[in-house]
Amino acid sequence: PPAEFAVRHVLESLLALPFIGEGATVVDVGSGAGLPVIPCLVVRPDVKAVLVESSQKKAVFLREALSRLGRREAARVVAERFEKLEPTRADVLTCRALERFKEVLPQMLAWASRVPTLLLFGGEALRKSLELTGLMFEAVHVPESERRFLFVV
Repeated sequence: PPAEFAVRHVLESLLALPFIGEGATVVDVGSGAGLPVIPCLVVRPDVKAVLVESSQKKAVFLREALSRLGRREAARVVAERFEKLEPTRADVLTCRALERFKEVLPQMLAWASRVPTLLLFGGEALRKSLELTGLMFEAVHVPESERRFLFVV
């Protein structure tokens, strides 16, 4: 149902906004349907983004969605595996739903020297993975969810 989509996906995505500074550049890993970045781009015209999505089909969808929302100039879609990319300077790195999260987490952390803020959406398994890294992080509970958090690293 649309209301469930709005709460579960769009509002959850907007939890990232307080951690995205003015004029920030965001790199989103495994963009899929564009969450969390596209809702943030709609609400915050000052934000720029790079959406990394390995599926060509999803990358085409992302470009079309950005065009229809009038935000195509604010974002670049990279149809490539995140692991193959060289770390780039950005203000925030986000990841909401990535099947191979445990495999990609070390690469994300390698970007941490060039990206001061990591915003990772997940549950207890992600919390445990982050605890093993020894990094400091804050867990923000996702409203209307019993098990999901936004981890600010």
